[in-house]
Amino acid sequence: MAPYESDDAVGAARDEQTRSGRRRAARYAVPVAVVGVAAATIGLVPALADSGDPDLPKITAQQLIDKIAKSDVQRLSGTVKISTDLGLPDLGGLESGIASGMTQGSGSGSAADPRSRLTELVSGTHTLRVAADGPDRQKLSLLEQGAEYSVIHDGKDVWGYDSKSNQVTHGTAPAGKDRRAEPPATPKDFADQALKAVDDTTSVTVDGTAQVAGRDAYKLQIKPRQSGTTVGAINIAVDARTGMPLKFTLTPKSGGAAVVDAGFTEVSFARPAASTFAFTPPKGAKVTEQKDAQGKAAEKPGFGKGMEGMEGMEGAKGLEGTKGLSGGTVLGKGWTSIATFDTGAKGGLPTGAKGGDLGGFVGSLGDPVSGKFGKGTVFSTRLVNALITDDGKVYVGAVTKDALVKAANAAK
Repeated sequence: MAPYESDDAVGAARDEQTRSGRRRAARYAVPVAVVGVAAATIGLVPALADSGDPDLPKITAQQLIDKIAKSDVQRLSGTVKISTDLGLPDLGGLESGIASGMTQGSGSGSAADPRSRLTELVSGTHTLRVAADGPDRQKLSLLEQGAEYSVIHDGKDVWGYDSKSNQVTHGTAPAGKDRRAEPPATPKDFADQALKAVDDTTSVTVDGTAQVAGRDAYKLQIKPRQSGTTVGAINIAVDARTGMPLKFTLTPKSGGAAVVDAGFTEVSFARPAASTFAFTPPKGAKVTEQKDAQGKAAEKPGFGKGMEGMEGMEGAKGLEGTKGLSGGTVLGKGWTSIATFDTGAKGGLPTGAKGGDLGGFVGSLGDPVSGKFGKGTVFSTRLVNALITDDGKVYVGAVTKDALVKAANAAK
C-alpha cells in the first residue's frame, strides 16, 4: 500500500499535546541523555514483527495523533524485543559500562538495583516480558540465559529481583498521580514523548499501514525539517483498534540500522492474573531497602533518574537528563538545539600517571577539532555528538560535528 497523503498536522498536534494535561510525556530526549533514553525509556516500548500491509480506512496525521491521545489501555501482557545500536566504540564490553555510568545515579550496589540493571538495554538485543494492570501493578522481566531479572510494582511496593545472584531490592512507590512505578515509558508514554517534539521544525505524516505482533496498525512518521540534526526519522506503529503504539523505531540521518528498534512480538490486552504481580523474596535472598541520602524512601525507588530535566533549560528538545550540570544553557531551537555547560576542568582531557595517559586514551576515542574557541575533541555516537574544549566547555546535541564547532565558535 502506498503511503497516505496526509495533513501537515504540526500546529494541531502541538495544540492537542497542550490540551491533554493528563499525559505525563516529556520531550523526546535525544542529546545528553540519549543512553538514558535507550535504557530508561525503551523499557516497555514496543516494535518489530512487521508482516504485510493491512487495508485500513484512510486517516490523517491529526486523526491518528488524536487516536493515540484518546487511547487508554490499562491492561496488557506480552513479549518485547529491543535492539539498540548507538554506535559506541568497541572496547571489548567496556562501552556498556561507560554507557551505564552516563545514565544512572548512585545505586544501592545490589545486583538487583534497577538503576544499574536496566542500563543493560543501552546496547545489543534484549527480550523482555511485560505486564500491566492499571497504574498500581506493572511487571518488567529481562530474560537472560539461564536467569531472569524482574522489576515488580504491586500497590505501594516496588521490588527488583535478580535470580542469578538471589538478590532483592525493595522500595515504596510514589503516592498520588505519579504512583506508576514502571520505567518512564509505556508504549503510549514513549509515543507521547516523541509527539511532544512536534512543532514548526517538525513534519508529521501517515506513512501507510503495517502488521505488528499480529495486529493491524497505522504508521505515523515524525521527521525534522531542520538540517544539521543527526535524527533521520521516528516511526510509530499505532494499533488500529486501541490507538496504542505497537512499534517505535528511531533511525539516524546517516542511515543504516535503527538506533532504537523496540517492540512487541506478541501482545494481549486481557487482564493479567493477579499472581503475575505478587512477589515474596525467596528464602536466603539478600534484601536491600532502597533509601535516599536522608534515609527516607527514595521518591521513585527501583528506577534511576537519568531522565530528569536540566533546570533552567526548558524549551529545547532532548535536553532532559542533564540536571546537576551548573551553568547550562541552550543554543538554538528544535532538533538542532545544543546544550552547553562548563565543567570547570581547564587544560583539556584528564591525564593519568606517567605511563598511563588517560587523556590520550580518551582522546583517541574522539576527533580533534579547532576553531575560534581553541582546541577540543568531538566524541560521537550514531545519534549524539559532544564537543569538549580544552578550556572545559562542553557542547552536546543530536547534531553534526560541524554544528557543534559552529556553536562553540559563536560562543566566543
